[in-house]
Amino acid sequence: MPPKKNPLKLNTLQLRTLVIAQVLAREDESAVRDDASGAITLRTLPRPHGDHFHIGKFNVPARAATGLFNDAVWKALGRKGLASTDGPGAVTLTADGLAYDTGLADAFDEADHDGD
Repeated sequence: MPPKKNPLKLNTLQLRTLVIAQVLAREDESAVRDDASGAITLRTLPRPHGDHFHIGKFNVPARAATGLFNDAVWKALGRKGLASTDGPGAVTLTADGLAYDTGLADAFDEADHDGD
């Protein structure tokens, strides 16, 4: 039997926020790994410029990332054991949060311009 999609029943905003945080954990130089727990702390979250922001090689529409700055989203992800907040603008993804299959990982567009 294949694994169940979205077994923790995350809503759309939670799924989008989690997948963006997962990409940040892989792509962002401000991410710090705790080798003992497998968790990754994102010390800063990106701020959009215009209608998008960049994460490594990806462009992410700002409208898709509203959960990054929504405390209720992080609290919900925390209750499900996927993340914790570490003060203003910093979050930690647990090993479970990093491994959770959101089904949205293919939703990012390649960056088509530099630094704007």
